[in-house]
Amino acid sequence: MSTQIETNVVWEHLEETNKKIVILQGGTRSGKTYNSMLWLIFSYAQRHTGKTITIFRATYPALRATVMRDFFDILKQHDLYNEANHNKSNSEYRLNGNLFEFVSVDQSSRLKGRKRNLAFLNECNEITFDSFTQIIFRTVGVEGDPSIIMDYNPSDEYSWIYTKVKPRDDAQFTITTYKDNKFLEQSLVEEIERLRDTDPDYWRVYGLGQVGRNRATVFKVSECEEIPPDAKLVAKGLDWGFVNDPSVLVDTYVLDNNLYIDELFYDYAMTNRDIHNKLLELGLTRQDEIFADSSEPKSIDELHRFGWNCKPATKGKDSVLMGIDLMKRYNIYVTSRSTNTIQEFRNYKWIEDRNGNLLNKPVDAHNHSIDSIRYSIFTKLSRPNVARYAIR
Repeated sequence: MSTQIETNVVWEHLEETNKKIVILQGGTRSGKTYNSMLWLIFSYAQRHTGKTITIFRATYPALRATVMRDFFDILKQHDLYNEANHNKSNSEYRLNGNLFEFVSVDQSSRLKGRKRNLAFLNECNEITFDSFTQIIFRTVGVEGDPSIIMDYNPSDEYSWIYTKVKPRDDAQFTITTYKDNKFLEQSLVEEIERLRDTDPDYWRVYGLGQVGRNRATVFKVSECEEIPPDAKLVAKGLDWGFVNDPSVLVDTYVLDNNLYIDELFYDYAMTNRDIHNKLLELGLTRQDEIFADSSEPKSIDELHRFGWNCKPATKGKDSVLMGIDLMKRYNIYVTSRSTNTIQEFRNYKWIEDRNGNLLNKPVDAHNHSIDSIRYSIFTKLSRPNVARYAIR
């Protein structure tokens, strides 16, 4: 093909990498998606034939309005579009004997369908790790080229991208910004740079392409290796679960203005006898106070019959918000081994309305450890006199 394409940093990374997975984290208008499409069309699809390239996004409307539009705009700009090669009903296009297919992740039947040679995950932080796993299981790469390309704006502070994909030895991580897009109009450059003074967090994410804290996240937490030896145990908190939800037990400690949390277990399908056996295994004594979800009095009574000092947690109107308020009075530290609890804190968020306004109510999800923490501290720390005697 004689078409001359001016390459940029995205093209160069895709062309030169020897990694299976290429992660393109970038700020707004950095050109990461558009230049990935250029590389797929003018490099990958020209060097190979008979390959299947699947381009994913979370929903079909978003797919059609963004990456699919870029793909067909590029074809038309370079006189490569042929309507005979375009299967519009299946959102497919054939180029040089290769099949490009556009699939939304919410099309579960196609997600688990036939194998492909390369998958491009546009705005991959909109999909789940489970969906990523299904995709990678069905992607058979071509030697010398990546088999998974994923791009996104890093609007969330925490994501499976950072914890489960970026650390892989077969993954390459690249950050791009608006400065890498040499075709960006000066007016847009000025608009992006205005964020530096008007909204530092937006500037960090959309200007610099760096991770920022999602404003909807309820808590800001830090990790610690161990509980400080002079921290005082408050109590243990227990949240009941079974098939769909885990049973969770945590220890909470206080030192000055700091709240320390250690996850003791976080398991599914636990009967009350299983919990009893786990308490024995952990070496708890019958003097250990365990505050549990009061909505299951039978379970509390059964643990009592096993001999444990299990008590109903104080609950009532607005107890969730009151518990959140109590927790936010402290600097929160979670032990690094408490992986499930850390993930919950990262994903526990306020509800947003359709206009993006935060409501004073958390999403009822990712809250099993957090509920356990609330149970353990609410009775002890919400009343100053009780707290003083409980943790001395």
